[in-house]
Amino acid sequence: MNQLIPVTIVTGFLGSGKTTVLRGLINRRQTSRLALLINEFGEVSIDGALLRGGVDGNDQIRIHDFPYGLIAYGDDELFIPVMRAIAERRAHVDHVLIETSGLALPTAVMEMLQGPGLAGDFILDATLAVVDTPLLLADQFEPDNAAHSPQAAVASLFEQQLEYADVVVLNKIDLLDEKALLLAETRVRQRAPNVRFLELAYHAQLDIRLALGLRLHQPTLVAHNHRYTPMPGPDASPPGNQDRLNGHAHSGLSAHSHGLATHRHFHEQDPGWLSFVLRSQAPQQTETLRSALIEAARAEPILRSKGFIRTRDSERAVLVQGVRSRVVISVDAAKPAVQKSELVFIGYHLSRANIAALLTEMTGTLWK
Repeated sequence: MNQLIPVTIVTGFLGSGKTTVLRGLINRRQTSRLALLINEFGEVSIDGALLRGGVDGNDQIRIHDFPYGLIAYGDDELFIPVMRAIAERRAHVDHVLIETSGLALPTAVMEMLQGPGLAGDFILDATLAVVDTPLLLADQFEPDNAAHSPQAAVASLFEQQLEYADVVVLNKIDLLDEKALLLAETRVRQRAPNVRFLELAYHAQLDIRLALGLRLHQPTLVAHNHRYTPMPGPDASPPGNQDRLNGHAHSGLSAHSHGLATHRHFHEQDPGWLSFVLRSQAPQQTETLRSALIEAARAEPILRSKGFIRTRDSERAVLVQGVRSRVVISVDAAKPAVQKSELVFIGYHLSRANIAALLTEMTGTLWK
């Protein structure tokens, strides 16, 4: 009988930092040979390009892109063949990591893994949900009373992503104190009391032992009791009493079973969820573009913006990462400079024309 290949699903809402956490896991994988399936809601694979930038030429890491947020859902004809191909090269694969779209639930992948086509070769190791902790504390995932509003849709999706998670990773926590972290833990457990472990990702770094090889869905599971060890940077101060934040210390949480009814993507349920790409051939001034993107997020319900831009100032790629009106532009040392700017926008009832016009006016360059 073949040894089953473990699969870890990484889920989380738009902009939670899934790709950055994955990048850190890849860097600290030691000798583990990984296959990664990267799922994005949009026509351009920004996350796949980010991950490839750090592993080019490394035959121990293989990355497969799944555009348009359709991995394992509906008419996706790619997932099963890719997984079967991975199974064929099992001698060279230690673990599979699947990053779902920020607008998807992990249940479709979970169901496929237990179906007749894959159950003989793969086993779910764990499902991780990455959380943008500052947004959680700022009540950005709280529902409102308006039917079919962006806020109601965001809150519903966020809660379901937590519901199907084994491990919740509190990300973007470097500036938060112990009181804020405890409040974040309380809010997570109120929404998803059956989550087994909470882990802290200082500087988006997660100990690989807390992400891979957890074996939470093996029939003969023996509960592990390793302790959480934070990964502080020079400016990070871990809480003095880690027991209160250590998900492994919580008692009374039996292994919860996931309902495996395939949930449709939210962008299939509600056509208000949109994604599109805007491009510009002209070099960009980074601060001018950043101001334009912030203004665009205030004018339109943009939940996520990301991409690479062309500038005159850098020989390396310049990366844009936007979550609502929080926009960071930085040099990506692993990727060469691009010849044109491409930005992906994701949101609820966005106006492509309005955003293109605003960027064109504020940057003095044509965006279309």
